[in-house]
Amino acid sequence: MPALVLLGAQWGDEGKGKATDLLGGSVDYVVRYQGGNNAGHTVVVGDQKYALHLLPSGILSPGCTPVIGNGVVVDPSVLLSELSGLNERGVDTSKLLISGNAHVITPYNVTVDKVTERFLGKRKIGTTGRGIGPTYADKINRVGIRVQDLYDESILTQKVEAALDAKNQILTKLYNRRAIAVEQVVEELLTYADKLAPYVADTVLVLNQALEEDKVVLFEGGQGTLLDIDHGTYPFVTSSNPTAGGACTGSGVGPTKISRVIGILKAYTTRVGAGPFPTELLDADGEALRRIGGERGVTTGRDRRCGWFDAVIARYATRVNGLTDFFLTKLDVLTGWEEIPVCVAYEIDGRRVEELPYSQTDFHHAKPVYEMLPGWSEDISKAKTFADLPKNAQDYVKALEEMSGAPISAIGVGPGRNETIEINSFI
Repeated sequence: MPALVLLGAQWGDEGKGKATDLLGGSVDYVVRYQGGNNAGHTVVVGDQKYALHLLPSGILSPGCTPVIGNGVVVDPSVLLSELSGLNERGVDTSKLLISGNAHVITPYNVTVDKVTERFLGKRKIGTTGRGIGPTYADKINRVGIRVQDLYDESILTQKVEAALDAKNQILTKLYNRRAIAVEQVVEELLTYADKLAPYVADTVLVLNQALEEDKVVLFEGGQGTLLDIDHGTYPFVTSSNPTAGGACTGSGVGPTKISRVIGILKAYTTRVGAGPFPTELLDADGEALRRIGGERGVTTGRDRRCGWFDAVIARYATRVNGLTDFFLTKLDVLTGWEEIPVCVAYEIDGRRVEELPYSQTDFHHAKPVYEMLPGWSEDISKAKTFADLPKNAQDYVKALEEMSGAPISAIGVGPGRNETIEINSFI
């Protein structure tokens, strides 16, 4: 079956946009299956740089149909703004499809997100403040607003009333905020209905029919494995499932139709937001990785925390996603180090641990056990084949592959669309 899942194998920001864009010319559909505009992808095409937040990266490939699946939460104002920005730059966005079952981020979801984070103080999760978590909470509590509700004012009003009954109590009595008027929210949401209407579709039907016709469908995760609500570093996680299983629930395509699962790995490790990070560097090396790698969040604008490659996390990602391949990105950033440490295990209370501990307490106390690998000084950005890489860079890739448990089938040696070494074809 010609269905592939492409996802982050660390804490997100691994370069999924570059990988999806690389495959975009070979696939018929690219599907976002979870997350919202708290995710961000940077795609470089020629001398043009595109920052995508909610839209699938396939929107930049002319022959590809981009799809926002039912598992995504959609802020209509952000989506329309992003579409407008691409249209102004000459990108055709008319093929976009949006699931009518995707949930809508309302103004009150954004308000609740921001005031809750402020209230938590030092215990805050480090959310983007864009209403993602509260929208998923509404979905689970069965008081959420779906895209299809924008086309029935009566149902929309009833659902907004039900949601605000409780939220206004919390906003006024706990957070000392002003109550939000139902009419104001309904009026704003209805203004988006006509603008979104050309894109709204039964995407479950569309995608399954496409697969029956032997079309190639690529499922694109928004964040990374370690931010998964079930399998990540809880509670410092996102509110959905970026792992491979989320591709099925977030799109309505069954697992037997997925033939390949590709994990995106950065040649070092980064994360945005709070939470444990065993290999984090708070020194000159960390600052150099941040500067050379341009490690600033596409969506948040926050500096990313940087550290050396963590093979324990990579092995975990291979296991929980059933990864068949890795795409290793940003290898070029490591050029110039004489030696490059790689975390091969953790030390926890004097014990050597080679697998990710299931206990949150243990993970918070994990200290990296490093193996030193020789570095390289040659510029690798022009490399077109694996043989073009310096021997030490080749050995570094081989070592990461062996430690991580799945073959590395592509390597990013620069930010551009063409700055990629393909070892094995993904399709």
